[in-house]
Amino acid sequence: MTAISKTPITLTIAGSDSGGGAGIQADIKAISATGGYACSVITALTAQNTQGVSGIFSISPEFVEQQLDAVFTDLDVKAVKIGMLSDTTIIRAVANKLRQYQPPHLVVDPVMVATSGDLLLQQDAISTLKEELIPLADVITPNLPEAAALLSCECPAAESDMEAMIEALRHLGAKSVLLKGGHLEQEENSTDLLIVADDVHRLSTKRIATRNTHGTGCTLSAAIASYLAQGYPLLDAVTHGKNYISKAILHADELEIGSGHGPVHHFFAGHFTPDAGLKNYSA
Repeated sequence: MTAISKTPITLTIAGSDSGGGAGIQADIKAISATGGYACSVITALTAQNTQGVSGIFSISPEFVEQQLDAVFTDLDVKAVKIGMLSDTTIIRAVANKLRQYQPPHLVVDPVMVATSGDLLLQQDAISTLKEELIPLADVITPNLPEAAALLSCECPAAESDMEAMIEALRHLGAKSVLLKGGHLEQEENSTDLLIVADDVHRLSTKRIATRNTHGTGCTLSAAIASYLAQGYPLLDAVTHGKNYISKAILHADELEIGSGHGPVHHFFAGHFTPDAGLKNYSA
């Protein structure tokens, strides 16, 4: 394993979730909880809560570029995670800046549909995503509906259907693909396939019964980017990310957030207590 960075900086490029459970907000929580420093570039604002998305306002490509320049010209970004990119012009702007600055690691979560079922990526932008951004990625992290949309095929109904997608997903051009099987709710375990050039790694955890799964994809991809920024090899970063999101889902019901699909518990491992922090403090 390469040396661990003293201050591993991860940039998240994504949309804002006003409800705090997904998007930029989830990414920052996940990166922070897994030991990294998070910075951000916002591509869109959403009016959103645990029940759904009621509005999307895209940021101009020019201002997205300005944010990217501000971050890359000052911060030593070790990894980038990309989430919601709502239209073709923003996808191209982000791809151009990534080619310019060439961050060491790139994780692309091809966000297309929210947990509530709301469409987050315009249909005409999917081909641009495939042409401009996916070939730059170290790993893309589609769930089953997203993988089906990328390949223009039926959504897998079983693990055997996931396996049948492997070669087509390789041909998208990313260095690797993490195909997430969380949508196969009839299965006892939640199984993901990490597809690399010459192998497939099967990552499986016991399925957790909860409706509080808002932001799972954002959280997982951000955690993977955070671990890559810290110097972990891809398989280790994905394995650690999978373990982190599994525990965040396991503890999700400890939170009481909203009346719809609540968020996962990003800080299940604990939090700062004011009393402990003030014991040895004097003004």
